[in-house]
Amino acid sequence: MYYKKLKDFPKDFLWGASTSAYQVEGAWNEDGKGLSTQDMLTPPENTTDFKVASDHYHRMKEDVQLFAEMGLKAYRFSIAWSRILPEGRGKINQKGIDFYNRLIDELLKYNIQPIVTMFHFDLPWSLAKEGGWINRSIIEDFKDYAKILFENFGDRVKYWLTINEQNMMVLAGNLLGTKTSKNLQETYQQNHHMLLAQAEVMRLCHEMLLDAQIGPAPNISPVYPATNKPEDMLAAENWAALRNWLYLDACVKGIYNSTAWAFLEEKKILPNMEKGDLHILKAGKPDFIAFNYYNSTTVSASLPDDSVKYDKYDKKKMISEPGVYEVVENSNLPKTPFNWEIDPVGFRIILRQLYDRYHLPLLITENGIGLYDELDEDGKINDDIRIDFYQQHIMEMQKAMTDGVEVLGYNPWSAIDLISTHEGFRKRYGFIYVNRKEFDLLDMNRIPKKSFYWYQKLIRENKVPGKIVV
Repeated sequence: MYYKKLKDFPKDFLWGASTSAYQVEGAWNEDGKGLSTQDMLTPPENTTDFKVASDHYHRMKEDVQLFAEMGLKAYRFSIAWSRILPEGRGKINQKGIDFYNRLIDELLKYNIQPIVTMFHFDLPWSLAKEGGWINRSIIEDFKDYAKILFENFGDRVKYWLTINEQNMMVLAGNLLGTKTSKNLQETYQQNHHMLLAQAEVMRLCHEMLLDAQIGPAPNISPVYPATNKPEDMLAAENWAALRNWLYLDACVKGIYNSTAWAFLEEKKILPNMEKGDLHILKAGKPDFIAFNYYNSTTVSASLPDDSVKYDKYDKKKMISEPGVYEVVENSNLPKTPFNWEIDPVGFRIILRQLYDRYHLPLLITENGIGLYDELDEDGKINDDIRIDFYQQHIMEMQKAMTDGVEVLGYNPWSAIDLISTHEGFRKRYGFIYVNRKEFDLLDMNRIPKKSFYWYQKLIRENKVPGKIVV
């Protein structure tokens, strides 16, 4: 649908940016922090670990000052569970509480709204050694952890996110460093426990914090059929159910998606459900849906006797389920230097699909492009490709809002350069350059990129700017 004039962005629109604790903080073993699963990972070859990251823990005030200079209205970050509870439960680490208090207060000093993710891939190692999310007892552990967060930060934090990209932990846990299951039945049992824990924490939030809002934060992608064959359309619906709707139907409606449930039943990998579980799911009511969007997915039909296929760029990533779907490349879309397809129109499509399906306000918590950013001879970073990426996606978001979609804010990935989950520091996403290399920390200086000034102008004018000269 085309419009002669697009709706303006609301004056209170939450223009922000995002990070996560283990990817940006560093200080992995300082001030009483316990080990997390990410601390214990063996990184891929030629890729750094998360021990120093962007050293945000020690440079927090400097970073927040830069966020304020950029004009951010919001900052979406995660709290490291093991920095609050070193063993995952039990004794509270006051120094961890103190750090996040300082961060929240520093943000509010500049009128930046904190948006807090409670869990972003970094499970306390003590809990992981016990089996992690496979144990039903972790539901109470997560609820107890959430209660501590609400008690200590709930007077100032109005937006809460439960679990970052739960669906990706289920579908690609081996890539994210979150996989602890021995088989698929265990994987979906862990997923069931996460859904229950999320529902319990959303209910707890509404009991404890009357002015706060809370929602999930999955990674969502529109799914296209490769052709107009009915079989490809059916495969697209299969993959959409397994990739998107399984998680959001359970979170928003309190029910398991029927197509996804039929798949689990057919594969004999259904989670064990106890009496009262569906009541728990239905009692957890999100106020909004936060989601991360990077690209769309295109699929074709797959026959039952087809072999399992893996991504040609990432050999660990399974891209087919025989008899269900097969992910294929979309020749209509360009790619990033890291071979991710770029689809701004897909952003508008999924915004519309989410709003039509669930009728809840939407909050974008990640959207971005990884590039090989480098300093030029003048000491600047001219990331025009990133500016073009954001310009296209924000314009499509504005079109979706003109379509009638309610969007609360846009928090792209990432506020500052950080360590990409399995591709290290060479894959940069930030508006702010961190002067370090994969294994050489250099001086860690912060340098605003060209996109920093572009986004600054956008926020100041509350509209998409044209080209700028820096």
